[in-house]
Amino acid sequence: MSDFVKTTSIPGVLKLERPTHQDERGFFREIFHLDELEQVLGWQFKPVQWNHSRSKPKVLRGQHAENWNKLIYPVTGEVFASVLDIRSDSATFGKVETFQFDGTNRFALFVPKGMANSFCVTGDEDVNYLYLVDSYYDGSDTTAIAWNDPDIKIVWPINDPIISERDKNNPKLRDLFPEKFK
Repeated sequence: MSDFVKTTSIPGVLKLERPTHQDERGFFREIFHLDELEQVLGWQFKPVQWNHSRSKPKVLRGQHAENWNKLIYPVTGEVFASVLDIRSDSATFGKVETFQFDGTNRFALFVPKGMANSFCVTGDEDVNYLYLVDSYYDGSDTTAIAWNDPDIKIVWPINDPIISERDKNNPKLRDLFPEKFK
């Protein structure tokens, strides 16, 4: 196992922490090494699309679960992110793990297929959120879970978030997987 790739409480979700080299000019950081990531994964990650979103303070982007593996890296600002396991055959189905990114705690996060990912901007500056994915987005895979689902119990660090119309109307986890809540 690489010293820079750490496992989390949800199998497949990986935290990539590489050193930051600072001097009077600023800093330099390698975000990830593909060979280290693939060594831990045990399979090849082949990104085909690089996405960039910018979110204003208090924006919350809902629990989205596209059919791809992704490597996320919030470049600027303060971010609270959550990852929810929605793999119906997983021992950790319904489990959430949260992460805080800021100026002194910046890392990459690998989120595998079968996870719903969400984040909100907790600071006063815009967040530039970059992520590599291994499948092209075509709009047909729009699985999403309600950001405030009471079964998930995420304690969001902001009040009155700014949310898209789509994310205001996402179904609850129990609506998508009723067999898991019998």
